[in-house]
Amino acid sequence: MAAVIKTKAEIASMRKGGRLLAEILSDIVAEVKPGITTEDLDNRARALCKKHSVKPAFYGYFDYPAYICVGIDDVAIHGMPSKSDVLVEGQIISIDMGIIFEDLYLDHATTVAVGSIDSKAERFLSSSKLALQAGIKNAKVGGYVGDISNAIETVASMSGYSVITEMTGHGVGRSLHEDPSIPCFGKKGTGEMLKEGMTLAIEAMINEGDSELIHLDDGWTTLTADGKRSALYEHTVLISKKGPEILTIR
Repeated sequence: MAAVIKTKAEIASMRKGGRLLAEILSDIVAEVKPGITTEDLDNRARALCKKHSVKPAFYGYFDYPAYICVGIDDVAIHGMPSKSDVLVEGQIISIDMGIIFEDLYLDHATTVAVGSIDSKAERFLSSSKLALQAGIKNAKVGGYVGDISNAIETVASMSGYSVITEMTGHGVGRSLHEDPSIPCFGKKGTGEMLKEGMTLAIEAMINEGDSELIHLDDGWTTLTADGKRSALYEHTVLISKKGPEILTIR
């Protein structure tokens, strides 16, 4: 299927929804500290959706039971919140959230420190964030999905890390997952051409060690096979003649 080109009215709504999601995720991140549980963070997400009168995009999606996905240290993608997962000083945690605003979907994720972290973890997070920024910079009208993918992979590999290959970023807007798929690896000039009005959930899914994942029996949670840390950064981005526009930003 071809990517969905959004109307001017849809783009205006997604701008509003993106700013709102950025605010909500920022408020959740502000709660991150040693001693709280990932269930506490999910409860905060639930309360913020109610406060802002928006629907969660993840809750109930293929029976997913929570408002956010979380990943502590070696939990890579789609980790489920739990009252038994208590945050500890020195960990890192990814928080991924989507909302439905005016019938349109927005998707956004970040990875942050729990208290103070060591320099190795700081470098890992900084490099992973740079990988996303590089991918977004290459999201240009007339370019290709492979330009985004290659930029993410290049920054990660130059920093000594690997990208997750089993999962991808994706189009987003009228549904949570639309075409095209946007891998974290690829070759420049390949894949679907980027057109004005496309809205993409661009994700940098970076592992500190190897790319291989282990899938748990809950049907959602993945872990790095080597037990090393994983980071996730994601923005919803509009492909515009003026250049890539990050919608999930305050």
